[in-house]
Amino acid sequence: KLDCRTLEYDLFPLNMNDHMMVLVNTGVKHSLASSEYNKRRQECKEGVEILKKHDNSINALRDVSLEVLNRYKNEMTPIVYKRCAYVIEENIRLLNACVALNEGDLNLFGRFMYESHKGLKEMYEVSCAELDNLVEIARSVDGVLGSRMMGGGFGGCTINLIEHDSVEQFKRSVLKNYKTPDGEAPQIIEVVIEDGTRQIT
Repeated sequence: KLDCRTLEYDLFPLNMNDHMMVLVNTGVKHSLASSEYNKRRQECKEGVEILKKHDNSINALRDVSLEVLNRYKNEMTPIVYKRCAYVIEENIRLLNACVALNEGDLNLFGRFMYESHKGLKEMYEVSCAELDNLVEIARSVDGVLGSRMMGGGFGGCTINLIEHDSVEQFKRSVLKNYKTPDGEAPQIIEVVIEDGTRQIT
């Protein structure tokens, strides 16, 4: 959990003895990601400027509760409000996901992954039909705890948290129900979680 203001961070346990992370590549290039993310950033900044008029201690959306955002909702365009609400809700989800990891509750963590994708799709609007399709395929497979887009959106990969015993079923379902825009089978990547950067002696 990285605090981007102070660069302080906390580590959380991820017990993957019975689970695996699996990536699925949509085959869609992130062609819109940089320009659209700049637009999202500007929309969030606009929301912060409106809120700052009421409380000059607000410098970013992390300084704002949903209650405060809703208090001044009528001063924002619907789009600006939606972007700001997503960011605040996602920060709350992240903190709750950290608690779930501390308690070893991967089922709850997986639910937060699904909720995160829903927010990225409906409120931040950085998903695409292919990503949404893969998340729905994941949701239909027993043993998939969570799924969401990763990275810049508008293409790229989904990341899926799956029970070991369900990985093969998941892969079969993806290959049966999804083709890339080129009509090819998607790339499926099984990921092993390792320690972070460290000196090797």
